[in-house]
Order: sequence, then structure tokens, then C-alpha cells
Amino acid sequence: MSNSTRIVRSTTPTRLLLILTSLSISPLIYADTLTRDNGAPVGDNQNSQTAGANGPVLLQDVQLLQKLQRFDRERIPERVVHARGAGAHGEFTATADISDLSMAKVFSAGTKTPVFVRFSSVVHGNHSPETLRDPRGFATKFYTSEGNWDLVGNNFPTFFIRDAIKFPDMVHAFKPDPRTNLDDDSRRFDFFSHVPESIRTLTLLYSNEGTPASYRNMDGNSVHAYKLVNSKGEVHYVKFHWKTLQGIKNLDPQQVEQVQGKDYSHMTHDLVAAINRGDYPKWDLYIQVLKPSDLATFDFDPLDATKIWPGIPERKIGQMVLNKNPENVFQETEQVAMAPSNLVPGIEPSEDKLLQGRLFAYADTQIYRLGANGLSLPINRPHSPVNNINQDGSLNSGKQQDKGVNYQPSRLYPREELTSARYSQTMLNGATQQTKIQREQNFKQTGELYRSYNKKEQDDLVNSLGSSLADTDAESKNIMLSYFYKADKEYGTRLTQVAKGDLATVQKLAATLVD
Repeated sequence: MSNSTRIVRSTTPTRLLLILTSLSISPLIYADTLTRDNGAPVGDNQNSQTAGANGPVLLQDVQLLQKLQRFDRERIPERVVHARGAGAHGEFTATADISDLSMAKVFSAGTKTPVFVRFSSVVHGNHSPETLRDPRGFATKFYTSEGNWDLVGNNFPTFFIRDAIKFPDMVHAFKPDPRTNLDDDSRRFDFFSHVPESIRTLTLLYSNEGTPASYRNMDGNSVHAYKLVNSKGEVHYVKFHWKTLQGIKNLDPQQVEQVQGKDYSHMTHDLVAAINRGDYPKWDLYIQVLKPSDLATFDFDPLDATKIWPGIPERKIGQMVLNKNPENVFQETEQVAMAPSNLVPGIEPSEDKLLQGRLFAYADTQIYRLGANGLSLPINRPHSPVNNINQDGSLNSGKQQDKGVNYQPSRLYPREELTSARYSQTMLNGATQQTKIQREQNFKQTGELYRSYNKKEQDDLVNSLGSSLADTDAESKNIMLSYFYKADKEYGTRLTQVAKGDLATVQKLAATLVD
């Protein structure tokens, strides 16, 4: 054994580097030891153990078994929706005093709160091209001093349905045909021909807003109304809106083809590259505010997730900047668990029927994907202390600090309940029931949206939506076209021409619709 070999085997890494340098030996020969998950060193990671040179592989080769076991389990269940995503870390700074509206400390003027944002497509799978037409998720986890608050929304300000009981049906209709695993527009419009409240968001989807140029160049919206509660217990209804400071930029159908031919991850590439070069994307956060007494003054139900609040002024309350890419996409972007049920005192859910269902569904699907202790993962762990009586479950790595008291109340280890953290009271009357929203107004806002587009945007919308409607069965097609005709006669007429519908039938059906 040479002197240099003895030195390498008997010294510390720091001293080794100095010795190797003095001996003119490249320090690159030193490396950390490869180990198995139990920390034991690996003797050979290139060859399986066999019975003789050409014999069968041995069951005792624990390195082989562990590598295959871990590889087999690398994938956790893909999200049913929002599977394809990109994330980034950043900071939210509150810029306005809204203590008159909310006691949430995240809104205290000057407060800086760490955030993690996950952008995503909604319908398509984890490895789908980012050029595909789809709503885009815009979910922000605020690591506040009072616990985590998740603002889980989309780039569109409205949604396709207004009741969570229809969410599985809607997603199934958007997903590929289970018989062929192929997309099929006729299935989607068969479903939506029964859902007239969907047409405003369908108009957004088939406009160029359904194909954003980048995550940096799109807005975000809470979609739902939430309640803000101040220290006096006073309640206001709000909608949250992220406004991009990079400007809105979308791709038209021709640009989609050009981009997809070159890059199926153009939105992720753009976000990662911008942050790496120090061009940190920013969004201002705005709110719209209604008093509870205002809800009755609208021609539609303001808590309907298929509606915007036209004419209600917006108020800027803060700014977010994203300044750090994930160090490990799986551990952060893939394992982050966003759920609208993650709220803090001063922010509460409204009576929005779609939001009420999402409060359960989003948290439940994350438990299914990550396990009961998924919120203890570093990306999901609150920056404020967690102290509760939840215990055990798979992958529980937390230290029990409960002094043996895994229940509450207790005199041995008291855990205080804060009166200030109680939900506000909502006055109720009437009997339990299953009924649709009474003030629907399904068509007016769609017509206003169509007329807000310029001629090119209208042309792109009509061609994209009309082409998708063309292969739908005649009855569903004409029903869908009647919805758009009711919203705007020009819009419906042009769609009917592209979709090869029957204009007389469309007009007759539209005449029976009431807004």
C-alpha cells in the first residue's frame, strides 16, 4: 500500500484535501461514501450478486432490492386535477391597513410573509404539453405567523360549475374517454349542454386566455368569495385578485402550434429562467369588498362561483415577488399540499356552494396522496408552532411534546382555545333542502365578456370554440349554441356557422331561455 493510500484512508476530509494538494494529487479522487437508506456503505453499486459468475441473482443482495423497491415507489399518486405544475418561493408584503376588514396578521401593513406558489394546468396529466388549452391554477401558500393560509385559485375569475356535487362529473367530462384514453370534445359538450352557467368560463377557456404565454404573464383569482372578519367580529365578503406586473400575454392558435413544436414546457422554462436571471416576477394583490347587506342587491347570487362582481371597486392590499426556484421539484412543487381549508383567524369561507365542497375535497385528496402526516413535510410545515393531539399515522417523524397528554382538555397539560379564533356567526333560517341557486343570470356576463374582446380575439375565440363544438352530437351542439346566442346574438350566430349547427333551431331554443 502506498503512503498516499494510507493517508487517504486514515484522515478527515478537510485534512485530506490539504494533504492531497501538497502531494500534487487531484482532490477530485475524494468523494462522499455511497450508502443505503440505513446509512450503511455500499460495496458494489454496479453489479448484482449472483450464484457464480453466470448464476441467478441472490435474494440477499439488499442493495439491489432496496434500489428496486425505492424506484418502484418513486411516484406518489398524481393529482386528479392540477397534475402538471411549476412552483417558486417568494415573499408577500402587505401594503395597506385593512384592520377595519380583517384581524389576520398577514394583512398588517408592512408585514412580510414567506410564500410558495404553485402554478398548474388543471385537466391534463403531469407530462402533458403546457401549450394545451386549459385553465391555469394559481395557488399561494402563505407561511403566516398564525399558521398557513392557502389562497387556492385560477387565472380565470370564474368557474364552470356552481355546486361541488357536480365537480367529479365535470372533471370526468373533461378527461379523456375511459374507453380509448383520447380527448373527446363531444363528451364535454354533452355534459355542458346541461350546465348553462358554464358558458362564461367556457368562453374564457376557448379564447386566447386559455393558452397563456407564461405563468408570469397571467393574473390569478380566488374565484370564490371569502369572509374577512375584524377584531370586532364584523364580517365583509371579499374576492382576491392577483394582478401581474409583467403584463398579460397569451398565445393565439398559430403561436400555440409554433411553441409546442419547439418546447412542451414553455411556461415552466420561462418561470425558472426568469428567476435564475434575477428578473423576479411580481403580482399586486387586490380585493373587492361587499357588506353582507349588499348580497341581496345583485340580479344574481354574488356567492355563485360562475360570476364576477362587475362595478365593485378593487383595492390594492399588497405585493408578492417570487425570487427562488425549488431546490427539489418533487419535495416542494410536487409534495406541496394546497387546500382552501387552510385558513387563519380573520379569514373564513363564504357560503359559496362550490367552495364549501372544496374545503373537504382538497384537504382529503392531499391526505390520500401524501398520507396523514403530509402537512409535516418541510414544504407544508407552518413556520408557527403546531400543537395538537393528532398522532401516529404513516411517516410520522415529529417529536411528541405533549407530556403524555394526547387529549384535550387537560389539567396536566392545558392547551388553550382562543375565543378570537372562533368563526363568526351566520344567521340562518328555513329548512334543509337541495335546490339550485335562485338568482342564476347565466348569460349576461358571457355576452359582456365576448364584447370586451377585440376583433382578432373574437375571431380566435369563435374559430377555437366553434371547431370544438363541430363534432358534438346535433342536439347537444344546438343546445350549447343557444346558450351563446342568448348571451350575444353575434357570438351565437358566428359559432353556429363554424360549428355547422342549425341556426333556426338555435334561435328557437334561445327564445325559451330566461336570464
